[in-house]
Amino acid sequence: MKPTGLAKQMESEPVSSSMPCGGNRAIDLVHLSKYTLGNRSLENELLGLFRTQADLYLARLDSAADETEWKNAAHSLKGSARGLGAWALAELAEEAEKTALAARDGVMARIREATCAVNAFIDSFTEA
Repeated sequence: MKPTGLAKQMESEPVSSSMPCGGNRAIDLVHLSKYTLGNRSLENELLGLFRTQADLYLARLDSAADETEWKNAAHSLKGSARGLGAWALAELAEEAEKTALAARDGVMARIREATCAVNAFIDSFTEA
Protein backbone atom coordinates (compact mmCIF):
# COMPACT_ATOMS: atom_id res chain seq x y z
CA MET A 1 0.00 0.00 0.00
CA LYS A 2 1.32 3.40 -0.96
CA PRO A 3 1.51 6.02 1.79
CA THR A 4 -1.21 8.66 1.56
CA GLY A 5 -2.34 11.75 3.42
CA LEU A 6 0.00 12.63 6.25
CA ALA A 7 2.23 9.67 5.46
CA LYS A 8 2.86 10.94 1.93
CA GLN A 9 3.65 14.42 3.28
CA MET A 10 6.23 12.87 5.62
CA GLU A 11 8.10 11.04 2.84
CA SER A 12 9.97 14.18 1.85
CA GLU A 13 10.50 15.57 5.34
CA PRO A 14 13.56 14.57 7.37
CA VAL A 15 13.26 13.09 10.82
CA SER A 16 13.74 15.95 13.26
CA SER A 17 15.42 15.64 16.61
CA SER A 18 14.58 19.25 17.43
CA MET A 19 10.86 18.71 17.95
CA PRO A 20 9.53 19.56 21.43
CA CYS A 21 10.00 16.83 24.04
CA GLY A 22 12.41 15.02 21.74
CA GLY A 23 9.55 13.83 19.53
CA ASN A 24 10.58 12.50 16.15
CA ARG A 25 8.15 10.39 14.24
CA ALA A 26 6.25 9.58 17.39
CA ILE A 27 3.42 8.20 15.24
CA ASP A 28 3.68 5.72 12.39
CA LEU A 29 1.74 7.66 9.78
CA VAL A 30 1.78 4.79 7.30
CA HIS A 31 0.00 2.65 9.90
CA LEU A 32 -2.53 5.44 10.49
CA SER A 33 -3.14 5.93 6.77
CA LYS A 34 -4.12 2.26 6.42
CA TYR A 35 -7.13 2.99 8.61
CA THR A 36 -8.03 6.37 7.14
CA LEU A 37 -7.37 5.50 3.47
CA GLY A 38 -5.45 8.76 3.23
CA ASN A 39 -8.39 10.92 4.27
CA ARG A 40 -6.59 13.92 5.79
CA SER A 41 -9.70 15.16 7.56
CA LEU A 42 -10.19 11.78 9.24
CA GLU A 43 -6.50 11.62 10.15
CA ASN A 44 -6.76 15.05 11.79
CA GLU A 45 -9.89 14.01 13.65
CA LEU A 46 -8.30 10.81 14.99
CA LEU A 47 -5.13 12.63 15.98
CA GLY A 48 -7.17 15.31 17.75
CA LEU A 49 -9.23 12.72 19.58
CA PHE A 50 -6.10 10.97 20.74
CA ARG A 51 -4.60 14.29 21.84
CA THR A 52 -7.62 14.92 24.08
CA GLN A 53 -7.87 11.36 25.36
CA ALA A 54 -4.17 11.09 26.20
CA ASP A 55 -4.53 13.72 28.91
CA LEU A 56 -7.49 11.81 30.34
CA TYR A 57 -5.51 8.57 30.38
CA LEU A 58 -2.66 10.29 32.21
CA ALA A 59 -5.11 11.64 34.76
CA ARG A 60 -6.59 8.17 35.24
CA LEU A 61 -3.13 6.69 35.72
CA ASP A 62 -2.21 9.43 38.21
CA SER A 63 -5.40 8.97 40.23
CA ALA A 64 -5.51 5.17 40.17
CA ALA A 65 -6.31 4.05 43.71
CA ASP A 66 -5.84 0.33 43.18
CA GLU A 67 -4.23 -2.19 40.85
CA THR A 68 -7.39 -2.64 38.76
CA GLU A 69 -7.78 1.08 38.05
CA TRP A 70 -4.08 1.32 37.23
CA LYS A 71 -4.10 -1.63 34.84
CA ASN A 72 -7.35 -0.53 33.15
CA ALA A 73 -6.01 2.98 32.53
CA ALA A 74 -2.73 1.60 31.17
CA HIS A 75 -4.62 -0.84 28.95
CA SER A 76 -6.81 1.94 27.53
CA LEU A 77 -3.78 4.09 26.75
CA LYS A 78 -2.04 1.13 25.13
CA GLY A 79 -4.99 0.43 22.82
CA SER A 80 -5.37 4.04 21.76
CA ALA A 81 -1.65 4.43 21.12
CA ARG A 82 -1.53 1.24 19.06
CA GLY A 83 -4.51 2.38 17.01
CA LEU A 84 -2.59 5.44 15.84
CA GLY A 85 0.78 3.77 15.53
CA ALA A 86 2.33 5.49 18.56
CA TRP A 87 4.44 2.40 19.19
CA ALA A 88 6.83 3.73 21.84
CA LEU A 89 3.96 5.04 23.95
CA ALA A 90 2.04 1.77 23.50
CA GLU A 91 5.07 -0.22 24.70
CA LEU A 92 5.34 1.95 27.80
CA ALA A 93 1.63 1.54 28.51
CA GLU A 94 2.05 -2.22 28.18
CA GLU A 95 4.96 -2.05 30.62
CA ALA A 96 2.73 -0.07 33.00
CA GLU A 97 0.08 -2.80 32.81
CA LYS A 98 2.68 -5.20 34.18
CA THR A 99 3.99 -2.77 36.81
CA ALA A 100 2.62 -2.73 40.33
CA LEU A 101 0.80 0.42 41.36
CA ALA A 102 3.32 1.02 44.15
CA ALA A 103 6.16 1.08 41.59
CA ARG A 104 4.48 3.34 39.04
CA ASP A 105 6.65 6.45 39.39
CA GLY A 106 9.41 5.32 37.01
CA VAL A 107 7.12 4.20 34.23
CA MET A 108 4.85 7.25 34.66
CA ALA A 109 7.75 9.61 34.02
CA ARG A 110 8.52 7.80 30.77
CA ILE A 111 4.82 7.69 29.78
CA ARG A 112 4.58 11.45 30.31
CA GLU A 113 7.64 12.02 28.14
CA ALA A 114 6.33 9.75 25.38
CA THR A 115 2.89 11.37 25.55
CA CYS A 116 4.52 14.77 25.26
CA ALA A 117 6.38 13.61 22.15
CA VAL A 118 3.19 12.21 20.58
CA ASN A 119 1.26 15.39 21.38
CA ALA A 120 4.02 17.58 19.93
CA PHE A 121 4.03 15.45 16.80
CA ILE A 122 0.25 15.75 16.50
CA ASP A 123 0.39 19.51 17.03
CA SER A 124 2.97 19.88 14.28
CA PHE A 125 0.88 18.05 11.66
CA THR A 126 -2.79 18.71 12.31
CA GLU A 127 -4.46 21.38 10.29
CA ALA A 128 -5.52 24.58 12.01
